[in-house]
Amino acid sequence: MDLRGRSFLKVIDFTPDELRGLLALSAGLKEAKRTGTEDARLSGKNIALVFEKTSTRTRAAFEVASFDQGAHVSFLDPGSSQMGHKESTADTARVLGRMYDAIEYRGASQETVETLAEHAGVPVYNGLTDEWHPTQMLADFLTMHEASGKAYEEISYAFLGDLRFNMGRSHLAMAALLGSDIRMIGPDDMFPGDDVADLATEIADRTGATITITDDLDAVEGVDFVHTDVWVSMGEPKEVWAERVSTFGRYQVNAALFDRVDNPAARFLHCLPAFHDDRTVVGAEMLAHTGMTDGLEVTHEVFESDRSIVFDQAENRLHTIKAILVATLG
Repeated sequence: MDLRGRSFLKVIDFTPDELRGLLALSAGLKEAKRTGTEDARLSGKNIALVFEKTSTRTRAAFEVASFDQGAHVSFLDPGSSQMGHKESTADTARVLGRMYDAIEYRGASQETVETLAEHAGVPVYNGLTDEWHPTQMLADFLTMHEASGKAYEEISYAFLGDLRFNMGRSHLAMAALLGSDIRMIGPDDMFPGDDVADLATEIADRTGATITITDDLDAVEGVDFVHTDVWVSMGEPKEVWAERVSTFGRYQVNAALFDRVDNPAARFLHCLPAFHDDRTVVGAEMLAHTGMTDGLEVTHEVFESDRSIVFDQAENRLHTIKAILVATLG
């Protein structure tokens, strides 16, 4: 597997074999960190982290992964550069590409990260856009493999709720690439767009993946994992909160849903942050505004249960992002 100089903008940028190679490298780097045998392969490298959206896991993972591997990072938030304000994205890319060995971008626009990659002349990594979340997919699949002991093509899982945006689109494409059994479950007017659904179906014909897109909750039966994501994305106004609860309420991940799964080994995943209680400012405001009493997309009971492996999943952002850096820069 030679990925040197490659960008990672969406999961379909890499082949199934390349994705499996990245996941194997992730597991190896995780074990090396655990045992204190990690080799720093990125000494002398400099990485720009461009964040137009706030982050905990993505920023921390890129920074710690870089530090562990001997690289240096510069964090650029919207107040730290002129990109899109006084300077075009293309011009910013050409400047950063002269000074840095790689660029990470997290923001709304897929077009922005694609433009950075087109003009920078160095690898560019998508830390999240409205359309794709490729680094999260590596963490999710490594976590499912570790928790189940199953090969990627043997894993079955459900993704519930809003299927239209970055997490739903990315899971649909990633499952297709790795030959998994994915059940996308949500309201029929919230299904993934035809562009990604058609592409995933085409890929599945080659890989043997099983794809189900339905509004029927009974499709969760027998799965190994249940995933969900927030019902309200970053930056959306509170005027949509009540509407989203009305739309997605029946797809909440709760104890009754796991009764439908009927698999005692089934586990719960969430990319975080999750609105499972009222212990945050936004969480408390959402629950009060919507009248929900026990979490939104997931109940506190499930989130804190033995089924929940969300913090294993969060840790794996570090090891999988490190693998991307090592594979493309090392």
